Amino acid sequence: MYAFLEAFRAALTSLMAHRMRSFLTTLGILIGTASVIAVVSLVQGFSASISSQFADLGGSTMNLRAENNNENFRTGRINFITFKDLDVLRYRVPGVDQVTPMMQVAVAGTSYRGRTSSPQVLATTAEFQAVRGRYPERGRFLAPSDDQGRRRVVVIGTQVIDDLKLPEDPVGEYIRIGNEWFKVVGVMQRQGELLGFSQDNYVVIPFDVGRAMTGNNTQPFMSISFNVPDISQVEVVRERVKRAIRASRKLKPGQDDDFRVEAADSFVKQFEQVTGTATAVVAGVVSISLLVGGIGIMNIMLVSVTERTREIGILKALGATRRDILVQFLLEAGLLALLGGLIGIVLGYAAGVGVAAVIPNFPPAQVPLWVVAAAAGFSALVGVVFGIMPASKAASLDPIEALRYE
Repeated sequence: MYAFLEAFRAALTSLMAHRMRSFLTTLGILIGTASVIAVVSLVQGFSASISSQFADLGGSTMNLRAENNNENFRTGRINFITFKDLDVLRYRVPGVDQVTPMMQVAVAGTSYRGRTSSPQVLATTAEFQAVRGRYPERGRFLAPSDDQGRRRVVVIGTQVIDDLKLPEDPVGEYIRIGNEWFKVVGVMQRQGELLGFSQDNYVVIPFDVGRAMTGNNTQPFMSISFNVPDISQVEVVRERVKRAIRASRKLKPGQDDDFRVEAADSFVKQFEQVTGTATAVVAGVVSISLLVGGIGIMNIMLVSVTERTREIGILKALGATRRDILVQFLLEAGLLALLGGLIGIVLGYAAGVGVAAVIPNFPPAQVPLWVVAAAAGFSALVGVVFGIMPASKAASLDPIEALRYE
């Protein structure tokens, strides 16, 4: 242990004796590490923001959607989610709790006292708030009686208040959706932005009213959301739903599903997978600069061995073993790379924070501890690997020849 500490002290002393050369040598490692940390911090911050904004949906909320591709639209054989599917989910699948149909209604726009906007018009039922975990902050949500009586009532998002210049508390006001007037009965909780788009620019109307606006004889493009009370049973219920819907649609064994059953957090999982792959690819490309930095370290260490040949001869004459010389030079190369890695981590994180602050509405940068540890460890490893040849050359010098070196 004492020999190791002495070798560490000697390596540190050598680096301090040539500060400028040491800094220039480690510049490649510094730039490479800083680039990796900056990219990872931005991607991780973005991913964490997406995950947190979808957290309210939970893993127990699921959606049933129709599956269509270009061939379906080209031939006109479009698949729909039907009301028979809705009844199957409500009454025939064990483990399913609240169920709500949803459809988007195409209208010319929404207006109030001469001001217009184009929010998403969503037709659904009273179960929507329980299934999707979204509740009104003022007024009330849709009630079953609204659907049964086809009342022209609406619950609006906070963005609609701003766009239409509605009163601060718009409950009781009337707004025009398409060609019909609706009474505002509630305002939904603010959700903020996601991927730069407002999540509050929508209005919610009773489902049967939405059907009437699109034409009762027209097959609606709708989806069905439902929740599973026991989150541990999500996959089991998913399979039950698939079997029940296949049977309801009379799909034969071996025939592909014309629908999808997906968890509400599936987007988050897919996004995390994509960002993880992108991070790995970018980090791999940028890490090439670490290898370039490693070659620079090897080059300078070879020069250092040549400069310190006489010193090595004196050390060997005083009893230093081949192992002692090898450890000293490996430590010196490792310290060079580690120093560059640590500075690069700090600069990279600062660059990530700066870029995130400059871009409007971009989430704050984040750097997981494992990334910091991996970057520092890999930097030191690069130094040790590329320091093996110079250290081996130094350790192999003949002490007599080394002492004669001028």
